[in-house]
Amino acid sequence: MTIQAINVRNQFKGQIREIIRGDVLSEIDVQTAAGIVTSVITTRSVDELALQVGSEVIAFVKSTEVSIAKL
Repeated sequence: MTIQAINVRNQFKGQIREIIRGDVLSEIDVQTAAGIVTSVITTRSVDELALQVGSEVIAFVKSTEVSIAKL
């Protein structure tokens, strides 16, 4: 799957620096050129996206939400 277009303007490309796994939610720290962006997503999403330290991702920031897309 590739991202063709998205309406979120605040996008930060980076690499996952740390993953703190929980039973239901996990905290993802992404190192970007602007600094570290942290997102809390479901642990199921971490597994389904096969996210790991070093994965290249884009952090999408919209209002109070940060989403992750694996590259």
